[in-house]
Amino acid sequence: MTAEGFLEGRRLQLARGVLLQCIMGGYPPARFYGSDDGDLALIAEPGQIHRLPWSDEPRALAICDADELTGESSNLSTRGQLKAVIARYAARGLAPVVATELEFFVFAPNTDPTQPFRPPVGLDGRREDGLSAFSVSSNNGLRPFFSEVYKCMAALCLPRDTFMHEMGVSQFEINLLHGDPLLLADQTFLFKHLLKEVALKHGLTVVCMAKPLAHTPGSSMHIHQSIVDIATGKNVFSDNHGEPTAMFRHFIGGQQAGMADFTALFAPNVNSYQRLCHPYASPNNACWSHDNRAAGLRIPASAPVARRVENRLPGADANPYLAIAASLAAGLHGIEHELEPSEAIQGEFEVPDNLSLPCTLHAALERLKRSQLARELFGQEFIEGYIASKTMELTSFFDEITPWERRVLAAQA
Repeated sequence: MTAEGFLEGRRLQLARGVLLQCIMGGYPPARFYGSDDGDLALIAEPGQIHRLPWSDEPRALAICDADELTGESSNLSTRGQLKAVIARYAARGLAPVVATELEFFVFAPNTDPTQPFRPPVGLDGRREDGLSAFSVSSNNGLRPFFSEVYKCMAALCLPRDTFMHEMGVSQFEINLLHGDPLLLADQTFLFKHLLKEVALKHGLTVVCMAKPLAHTPGSSMHIHQSIVDIATGKNVFSDNHGEPTAMFRHFIGGQQAGMADFTALFAPNVNSYQRLCHPYASPNNACWSHDNRAAGLRIPASAPVARRVENRLPGADANPYLAIAASLAAGLHGIEHELEPSEAIQGEFEVPDNLSLPCTLHAALERLKRSQLARELFGQEFIEGYIASKTMELTSFFDEITPWERRVLAAQA
């Protein structure tokens, strides 16, 4: 839209079906979004209109809500779903607080998708080789890229907590500052967009796939969650003596009750399960623990005022609005029904059957199909539409024969 049209208040409309467009570009049958495929109105969020600092010509981006023409939020909008979850907390006098940790890889351009990704050539003329987790010099070869990333983050008002080299080759992580869940989802979305755009300017490729490299840790989007009392501003997970509260236990119980049903929302792609099937620091379970990274739900070591629950299941490929909404909705379900969690685990442990999670996209979608909880929390229209779109993607994947199959199985009798 032109700047003049936007400033005049001209309404931008979008066909409902676009919200169910799959990643290959196609659409599920029209019955999943209304046979008329009528329009939605895109309503700009006033605080999320940004001039794009990486653009040579003046351009701006506005994050919008997708609303029905009658004014209510579309059930197919993941941003709308998150706003509805936050409103359910507010009705109880509560406000969730979240922070996201996003991991990503920086690669050289990959023009042939049949070839593996490769680290870029750094300022020293060499490619990173080996793992450089937390190294103080590991990103020096990419300093011009990261310098512009930092400047663009400042221009978009994206406050960052820590930035570090992660465990993989040319893998990095950012921790965004905790705050309102909708704001954090917006910031996570903007940051991923920023990364890819700045990378293109520097002749690089940023990849937020869950598992882009074999034999290398994948990329996650851990979600840290706490709840405050709106009236007092106090963390309701800790009592006046600094001890964990019943609400803290019930929140964990709700997370456990929803993780298997919601796995397809946290791990939305075929590749997501490559990360979870090699679960070093990427746990595919609904166990909880105090500071054990093998648990899907980790309670980080912290002061009582900062007591929180870290959901370690979502990958970097997850939709931040949907992943945060699903995690918070599960926690609220536990609070409302006073669900008790399992016993905490520590050290080496075996995952009980009732706390194991689907390990393929097919299994996760089948679990979501059977989930009455998902329909109660997100509505029939959204869940059925989501499953229809993801089933198209899974079918497309199965329409291709992989190099592994040709290499290993062709010679079999």
